[in-house]
Amino acid sequence: MDQRLSAVPLTARRSGPLRGRVRVPGDKSISHRALIFGALAVGETRVSGLLEGEDVIRTAAAMRALGAGVERLGAGEWRVQGVGVGGFAEPAGPLDFGNAGTGVRLTMGAVAGCPIRAVFDGDASLRKRPMGRILDPLSRMGARAVAVGEGGRLPLTLEGARDPIPIVYRTPVPSAQIKSAVLLAGLAAPGETTVIEAEASRDHTERLLRHFGAEVETVPEGAHGRRVTLKGQPELVPAPIVVPADPSSAAFPLTAALVTPGSDVVLEGVMMNPLRIGLIATLREMGAQIEALEERNEGGESVADLRARFSELRGVDVPPERAPSMIDEYPVLAVAAAFAQGETRMRGLTELRVKESDRLAAMEAGLRANGIDCAIAGDDLIVRGRGRPPGGGVVATHMDHRIAMAFLVMGLASERPVTIDDATFIATSFPGFVELMRGLGGDLS
Repeated sequence: MDQRLSAVPLTARRSGPLRGRVRVPGDKSISHRALIFGALAVGETRVSGLLEGEDVIRTAAAMRALGAGVERLGAGEWRVQGVGVGGFAEPAGPLDFGNAGTGVRLTMGAVAGCPIRAVFDGDASLRKRPMGRILDPLSRMGARAVAVGEGGRLPLTLEGARDPIPIVYRTPVPSAQIKSAVLLAGLAAPGETTVIEAEASRDHTERLLRHFGAEVETVPEGAHGRRVTLKGQPELVPAPIVVPADPSSAAFPLTAALVTPGSDVVLEGVMMNPLRIGLIATLREMGAQIEALEERNEGGESVADLRARFSELRGVDVPPERAPSMIDEYPVLAVAAAFAQGETRMRGLTELRVKESDRLAAMEAGLRANGIDCAIAGDDLIVRGRGRPPGGGVVATHMDHRIAMAFLVMGLASERPVTIDDATFIATSFPGFVELMRGLGGDLS
């Protein structure tokens, strides 16, 4: 999304019951990976249900710039002609990832295993996000950061390794992006590359590696962690991918149904990967009526239709070890907590400080602007709900799509309207969000 575009404010007003059956866009995490793994396979990969949001389109453009054939065949239908592991060509110009943190970090991992040089850049929001945590393991594998922005940030120039070195790497924080970058670089290295996590992060990379024919072993590590070992230098074999509906996107209409009186909404084909459904588990603990219907397997992932009905919520204590399974859902959980009776404490949210914005600070500010009693204590967010929030505030989104959508959800059921300062960036992950919510009965204008 071009950061020079004018801001587009948007207001959500108290609505009647939300009703209907809808499908949210394809999962963003899998969409990025489908394009990247398709580009690293030898031959043609077909992808169905790809999220055609701004972030994913940036990754598609980067794969083209690196020499892969990437073609849109129709709505959500794409074809990727891969160049093989280590086969990327040096791009003619900078790779501009816009707001796509996943796209830029995973592509850095893939480039690190190729003997080429590439410049990585992004918009003003992405330029604030730390890249040192990715560069550290990649440098150990033989890649070299030739030029880096202030504070280890974008723009940066990465020179891939001519002879990649397999490593054993323990991640400093639970992060699927760090793990994935190391494994992608490890594809080009001989021998075994191992990533050790103290707390297991989402495992889409491991699943897709196996889907494309790589040998990956995953074993438990400690109480909550995993040790992932990849056998290097495989020839990835093209394999069709069906992208399930994104649980992080589904979180917004789902929560809106829970907090808007009389609502009854069904969300079709939502991914139910155990490492992605922390929000559903938490909302159920809060008393939410959420049913998983017609559970099934699609493209190597568990999916289900989710039925969400208006519920009287209560405050709960959310443990820190749950954070990796719902790291993108805390903004909308904070909104749900504002509608609950009693205190909700979300623990161990340090990673939220380095997302698209400092989400922890942005959430607190947005809640306060709408009359919610809340506080940050260390890396915890405490929200003291009282049933129906006053609303009436204007929320600074800081170019963060999830902050924007979360507070629009609040406005649909708060006493007074809630306005966000800029709806532009919603399209990075959820194109059609406003139209979908209006179709369910939401008042957004």
